[in-house]
Amino acid sequence: MFDFSKKIVIITGAAGALGQATALRFAEAGATLVLLDRDEAHLKETFKHSFENKHQHLFLGADLTNSVAVQQGIDKIIDKFQKIDVLINIAGGFIMGPPVHETDLESWEFMLNLNARSVFLTARAVVPHMLSQHSGKIVNIAARAALAGKARMAPYVVSKSAVMRLTESLSAELKSNRINVNCVLPGTIDTPTNRKDMPGADYEQWVSPRAIADSILFLSSDAARAVHGAALPVYGLS
Repeated sequence: MFDFSKKIVIITGAAGALGQATALRFAEAGATLVLLDRDEAHLKETFKHSFENKHQHLFLGADLTNSVAVQQGIDKIIDKFQKIDVLINIAGGFIMGPPVHETDLESWEFMLNLNARSVFLTARAVVPHMLSQHSGKIVNIAARAALAGKARMAPYVVSKSAVMRLTESLSAELKSNRINVNCVLPGTIDTPTNRKDMPGADYEQWVSPRAIADSILFLSSDAARAVHGAALPVYGLS
């Protein structure tokens, strides 16, 4: 249904469960992939058997909270492909914590950097290239938890709320240049880690990585050309 055969698609956090599902979904649609994660060797090992022609894709290791590393990574992508059609910001994470008044500064900054700073730095490096080509799609991963404060989750909730507001601000700035910026709000994702952490949960209620990947594919496609600044709920049955 969706044809990305002439598209260069960047996926950050590609070695994680959602990153893998998204990469495979875009590969099925014919995209040329640029897969980013912190550990390049682990990234390549993760996708060792995933693609028929892995040589058409680019695997990059980068600390996405480091502005120099991000810019160097984007420069490599432009040098190789001369353009960037889609940026999908999946890199991020979650930690449950103590109450706000007991939260240490290191934990606070870790969540803000991992979930929000990474999106800011990557978008800042990619947008000038999308502006020069007068087109592009950016899809960020926020979270359902970003919609309201929750006990013992303040750093995570704040960081994902920042992703939502950053999405809206980027959209307001870029939509007149034919660049769509939207985000997805997953509910609890059915991953091996979440099953291990919540063994008594009803996994059938959770949303699969594949279902989220399908939503990302839609927002990255021409079918979503009129969608700007949206926060798309993808909750499964929960």
